[in-house]
Amino acid sequence: MDVRIQGLDAPLFSTLQHIIDAADDAEKSFNAPTLTYVRDAKAMASTPADVKEYPNSYVFVVDMPGLKSGDIKVQVEDDNVLLISGERKREEEKEGAKYVRMERRVGKFMRKFVLPENANVDAISAVCQDGVLTVTVQKLPPPEPKKPKTIEVKIG
Repeated sequence: MDVRIQGLDAPLFSTLQHIIDAADDAEKSFNAPTLTYVRDAKAMASTPADVKEYPNSYVFVVDMPGLKSGDIKVQVEDDNVLLISGERKREEEKEGAKYVRMERRVGKFMRKFVLPENANVDAISAVCQDGVLTVTVQKLPPPEPKKPKTIEVKIG
């Protein structure tokens, strides 16, 4: 809102205009995504994954070309969030070599998956073979159906 448009150019109204503008700027910056959020969103967008469901498990498949097991971290957060993360580092440059083209992605990567209620977070395995990470989460057995309780009727 610009009070000068209405012909009110006095110092008091100018000060009020600065206060209003400062409040608008503060609100915009408060609602803006943080640098960490933007970095995490880019890391997640650059890490495609396939998720399969089998009768006894869930399987997460993520391409990890050129990474060693020490570069990959698989964790469970908040009891039901599977977090796959790590970092692909740039190769050390040899003296005299220069890049003509650089297309392979380097930097941090991350994916989060909310696990279903029947996922057994105590039975998770991860294997990286030929540049493909496969994380298997076993399913919990289905709950036993409740049997009706029989109450003996006494004659008194």
